[in-house]
Amino acid sequence: MNRREFSKTIMLAGATTAVGSKRAWGANDRVRVGFIGLGNRGDQVLDAFLKQPDAEVAAICDLYQPYLDFASKKIGTNPRQFHDYRRVLEIKDLDAAVICTPDHWHALQTIHSCQAGKDVYVEKPLSLCVAEGRQMVEAVRRHQRVSQVGIHRRSAPFCREAAELVRSGALGKVTVARAFHIQNEWPKGIGNPPNESPPAGLDWDAWLGPAPRVPYNKNRAFYRFRWFYDYSGGQLTNFGVHYLDFIHSALGQDTPKAVTAMGGKFALEDNREIPDTLEVLWQYPGETLVTFSQFNATAAPAGMRNGEIEFRGTKGTLYLFGSGYEIVPDAITPNEFPARSPINRASDRNWRVGEKLVIEPKKGKGDADTAHHARNFLDCVKSRQACHCDIETGHRSTSTTLIANIAHKTKSYLEWDGRAERFTNHPDANRFLNYQYRAQKA
Repeated sequence: MNRREFSKTIMLAGATTAVGSKRAWGANDRVRVGFIGLGNRGDQVLDAFLKQPDAEVAAICDLYQPYLDFASKKIGTNPRQFHDYRRVLEIKDLDAAVICTPDHWHALQTIHSCQAGKDVYVEKPLSLCVAEGRQMVEAVRRHQRVSQVGIHRRSAPFCREAAELVRSGALGKVTVARAFHIQNEWPKGIGNPPNESPPAGLDWDAWLGPAPRVPYNKNRAFYRFRWFYDYSGGQLTNFGVHYLDFIHSALGQDTPKAVTAMGGKFALEDNREIPDTLEVLWQYPGETLVTFSQFNATAAPAGMRNGEIEFRGTKGTLYLFGSGYEIVPDAITPNEFPARSPINRASDRNWRVGEKLVIEPKKGKGDADTAHHARNFLDCVKSRQACHCDIETGHRSTSTTLIANIAHKTKSYLEWDGRAERFTNHPDANRFLNYQYRAQKA
């Protein structure tokens, strides 16, 4: 499907009948879902849905037969198998599509699912470019579909509690939020394998879909596609979208005012395209700086508590971990004490005498199991209410990471108009908000 045909698809999405579910759902009614993409993350999301007693996996689809066979055994009810996702969407009594394919397929499959009258659970990051994400939002709205983007922390109880604490002012004025993705992959990283023939049972041309045609390389397929820009936004969209979405939720924001980024492939000897070292800086309304640090050639922990995200407020700091959070109060000094001197130790002691805590320390624990997110989606399919991470929410969080990649690519400080979804100070950068699809077979 080329760009013109894609635009025509979007227009047809608006022209077809837009209806919500006419079914009167009972609490115990089963939601029939079709899974599109079953490798790695798809397998994890499948586990989350299989935990739900009212979820019936009626159809599964993947280009790689071993994934289909593995999933079928796990499901145990002999679901219908397909290699072409369009055949899944033709099933009349299917209620929803669960899309866990590589990022470059998300837009087409989501829009086609909406046109087929299916509700949609689509994995993060939502899209490969900002324009795709906006068109996905429009398709969901025009067809009145229930949507959930797989940024699953939105449904984790401890994350929702921590975000509410920040929004409520528990930390005072938050001036900085920082997020980290750190692991040492030095020296070889993902390696540098040669191009070769694809494995038996994998249709490489179909896997590429709208992406440019290139020879098969095992680092471009399966999980490692995330290291190449034709299929992903890299670790900035892979991990970063989780972190930025939580930061959005906690700050009560969804759009930065500006972004810049620096970094590159500084240390690793592999065939990746994405950086191994990257620093991104956004500024948000309300005067808060947000950073994302991607360090893949060093593993020393970041931050005092080695958390993934930290919010630094005037009264204290919140650290978010994979299974909980901690609020560490700041010691506040009364105004009548003189400014601390870095030289005079006696003056420093006098300063500390007057320090006091103005908030209480607090900890919270929990899990970020995707099952919470699957549960919320199924409940909303029945109630027709908005999910915790509906398509607009997921689009805004994904766009925040995508524009950071553009800032890195153009070596620019970019001012962002979130309403128009355009850069205002660098017109040439706007050309990266979309991309040309490769022509597809009928």
